[in-house]
Amino acid sequence: MINEEIISSTEKVKIKEVFASIQGEGPYIGAKQLFVRFCNCNFRCHYCDTDFQGESLELSQKELFDLIDQFDLKTIHSVSLTGGEPLLSADFLEKFLPKLKEHNTKIYLETNATLPVELEKIISHIDIIAADIKLQSATGMMNAFEAHDKFFEISKQKECFAKIVFDANITDEEIDNCIALAQKHHLLLILQPKMSGNSMDISSVFAVSVLDKFLSKYNNVRLIPQVHKFISVR
Repeated sequence: MINEEIISSTEKVKIKEVFASIQGEGPYIGAKQLFVRFCNCNFRCHYCDTDFQGESLELSQKELFDLIDQFDLKTIHSVSLTGGEPLLSADFLEKFLPKLKEHNTKIYLETNATLPVELEKIISHIDIIAADIKLQSATGMMNAFEAHDKFFEISKQKECFAKIVFDANITDEEIDNCIALAQKHHLLLILQPKMSGNSMDISSVFAVSVLDKFLSKYNNVRLIPQVHKFISVR
């Protein structure tokens, strides 16, 4: 039992929620995961579906373990650290994850891939990295290719794939920059159309045309919408 571990640290972290559900994005679609959703993010993407203004929990390491202990870890594929941006809590995770790993569970990090220094602190405890490549055309913020390049240099120590949320505004230059990152770091690219509610923001025809543009220059690419929204799970 996780809560048998006595953890003395008084450091706390802001958690939005802890829940079990089905992974609906990327190559692990359909896997049952325990999601630990962290608050706070260094991005404010237009398409973000996380409510950062609502209720949240300030938890110590022991309190977070006690929450996780309510779930049967034998039934899950992995614990997903999601957000927000979990790496903003890297100092907390550096102490927390070794204890969690003692319980033979895989750790799946969902991240915007812009904090390489923070990743270095915890990468030895991570099994799978689901990393975003942020596009200015979709996020409304500046492209982050330089930070992504540094991040992927570190992440190659572990299994890592890159997710690209896109809409009708994606540019050929962005496509070329994504392909350059993927070629350099040998990444599987997951193209994820931006969603409006439970529907894609773009037509299926346009989505496939973007896939074809990628495949004309790089063949390790898949087009996968947010499946959990189509089947109405969290």
